[in-house]
Amino acid sequence: MSELRKQFSSHLAQTSDSPIGLEISRAEGCWLYAADGRRYLDFISGIGVSNLGHGHPKVLAAIEAQARRHLHVMVYGEYVLEAQVRLASRLARLLPPKLGRVYFTNSGAEAIEGALKTARKHTGRANFVAFDGAYHGDTFMALSLAGNPSFRAPFEPLPSGVRHLPYDDLDALQAIDESVAAVVIEPVQAEGGVRIPGKQFMHALRARCDATGALLIFDEVLTGFGRTGKLFALEHFEVVPDLVVLAKALGGGLPLGAFCGADHLLGCLAHDPPLGHITTFGGHPLSCAAGLTALEVIVSERLPQRAAEVGALMLKRMGSLIGPDIVAVRGIGLLIGLEFASVPIAHRFVAETIARGVVVNWTLNADRVVRLAPPLTIAEGEIDLAFEAMTQALSAVGPGHNRER
Repeated sequence: MSELRKQFSSHLAQTSDSPIGLEISRAEGCWLYAADGRRYLDFISGIGVSNLGHGHPKVLAAIEAQARRHLHVMVYGEYVLEAQVRLASRLARLLPPKLGRVYFTNSGAEAIEGALKTARKHTGRANFVAFDGAYHGDTFMALSLAGNPSFRAPFEPLPSGVRHLPYDDLDALQAIDESVAAVVIEPVQAEGGVRIPGKQFMHALRARCDATGALLIFDEVLTGFGRTGKLFALEHFEVVPDLVVLAKALGGGLPLGAFCGADHLLGCLAHDPPLGHITTFGGHPLSCAAGLTALEVIVSERLPQRAAEVGALMLKRMGSLIGPDIVAVRGIGLLIGLEFASVPIAHRFVAETIARGVVVNWTLNADRVVRLAPPLTIAEGEIDLAFEAMTQALSAVGPGHNRER
């Protein structure tokens, strides 16, 4: 065991009993290079952060240029900082007009918190609606929205007033009433097992929110910036929420989140009292410079369209793996879920695939589902390598192996 690995085990707070444990020395393109000389194809994009892959030269140049100008100079929102302003302006031009005001944060969970505070202050209402299978982050209020009771239970009592409804269930929407400040939903559930709702459900949800005066919040932390084959997943459903939450790929590989909405919504945070929502490092200039450059690359190189085309081919190819072990394959753009017959098989498949040099993972709220979300720049030859590794992994955990565990 290397000295670095020993220190990792001894001093870094662990998030699970069995971390993946790859000792990464560098990353480039779609590849991670380990200290032992092996390389791994990153087929999860750092959990949706690295949509351009790793070390894109334009993003690195933007980071270097901004670092030479200045880093942190004042809490968010007090000084006019070019990197923040230019990224906010670009987002405003790409999002629907009613989402043209941007509040930058450090992360997706913090952006969720800001969106919830906005909804409660604007409406004067106490309650929220979320959905089964949902994942919106791990701060206390975000955790209260989580659709998996096993993640909520150890930390209860959590903030009250959250009701969970079945995802993609039209009849359940009648539970949204005039006590609800906002409904929070992922337009496609990633941690929920790559669940894709019907357009009719999303239109009915928008109509129900309009009828009751509840705000509609879309969590596009993972689905934004080309992942689903559109720049934003909301485009698939032709529904515009009142607030949209962004993070992960927003920062081009650096920490950055945001919640976006209309002037009259976000404006309520600036008065009665002033500084009603404040953050020191939100919208850090380095992150905004990287995010703006990454966004321009995604748009100019038409990567959402590429994700739709390559994703459709990959979805068809992965569909050929359906059998006794993989019972369903579903996806949208370059976000694909492989649903296994059991949790042990899914977990062994992940381990066997990583052992063959391709990093995949199961989803938090549907651990029979293995998520595939490679960088939008993934080459066809790299997809071939991944498919071969997964085919071999499937053979290793298939018939004849211990399925009772």
